[in-house]
Amino acid sequence: MEFSLTRDRFVETMRTQAEIGATENGGLHRLALSEEDKEVRDWFYEQMERAGLTVRVDEFGNMFGRREGARDLEPILVGSHLDSQPYGGIYDGALGTIAALEFVRELNDREITTERPVEIVNWTNEEGSRFQPTLQGSGVWSGALELDVQHAATDEDGLSVEAELERIGYKGDHPAKPATDYDSYLELHIEQGPYLEDNNKDVGIVTGIVGLTWGEITFFGEANHSGATPMHHRSDAMVAAADVITQVRRIPSTLGERTVGTVGSVDVQPDSINVIPGEVSFTYGFRDSDARTLQEAEERVLREAKAAAEREGVTFEHEDRANAEPVYFEDRCVDAVRGAAGDLQYDSMDVFSGGVHDATHVNSVCDTGMVFAVSEGGKSHTEEEYTSWADCYSAADTLAGAALKLANDKL
Repeated sequence: MEFSLTRDRFVETMRTQAEIGATENGGLHRLALSEEDKEVRDWFYEQMERAGLTVRVDEFGNMFGRREGARDLEPILVGSHLDSQPYGGIYDGALGTIAALEFVRELNDREITTERPVEIVNWTNEEGSRFQPTLQGSGVWSGALELDVQHAATDEDGLSVEAELERIGYKGDHPAKPATDYDSYLELHIEQGPYLEDNNKDVGIVTGIVGLTWGEITFFGEANHSGATPMHHRSDAMVAAADVITQVRRIPSTLGERTVGTVGSVDVQPDSINVIPGEVSFTYGFRDSDARTLQEAEERVLREAKAAAEREGVTFEHEDRANAEPVYFEDRCVDAVRGAAGDLQYDSMDVFSGGVHDATHVNSVCDTGMVFAVSEGGKSHTEEEYTSWADCYSAADTLAGAALKLANDKL
């Protein structure tokens, strides 16, 4: 059966969601549980109800809309997230959530009853920018994260997740766990990398997601006068931190072709041009598709921290911030995506995701697959993020075709 989304409506719906939290530079500032997030949630809730879906919200704010099937079988789940990075782009996770909505709208228009029920989802706080960790909503739902611990997580102003869910009216009544057994999950996302564009492809067939290890290192030295303290009398926390930060940049090249390492945040105390830094903290992260490589990267950075502390006469502490094992998707979901791309005559290639997504956690609940859309210039988490409407549509169309196949799978 030939099945494609209605292109004009899909584009218009994407434009509508992008107006909620829009920035002056064409981006999106829609942090989790903010006023902008409440507004887009209210809008999405209304759209699901208009599409005839039975809507439920769980106690962590994850939003689900259910469309019944012809048979009492495990449903398929399709979706992504609507929260954004600070001054991020309009595509990111929103593309996957809107594509899921358009999929059920298209089923309605064609009066198609799928064999399996279909559920669509908007996960809470995928980005992890206002509250940590990332993938918070899907992590609680899947059992990877504890509900009480994550409810108590606070932002930089001391506001808790639970209090903000209650304030915006999205601490739901349903338990934050799977409401039933699920057959499969599909998620659409922009690639956030350059590989599809570099290879002139229309669509990415995602075969898995990298693992990651995040940590924080704090060096403790001695704050002192920057002019009167001789160099050999200094215990400079900044110098030790700088040495390790440089190594985070260099370690990946010695481990693997796709290994990456980043220092994204540095805090210096007392942060004065005229004072030797007495305390410096920084966060770091490594990502790779191989768990052993991640372990080696973690061990290497700790060895570098110990050596830097000894050289500079300072001490240090280390804190784990997050860890996620690499994920490899089941063949039947990957094959459904590949088959849909082929049926629609989109030029595709297999890719391994360099970013983590809610599919990381959902994969522990049911079989999972993903579709990637082209990211021009490989840019994301910035207002300069861009995916053409043609590329957005190709990926959304592929998602819909794969979802329809899985929804009609009776086995």
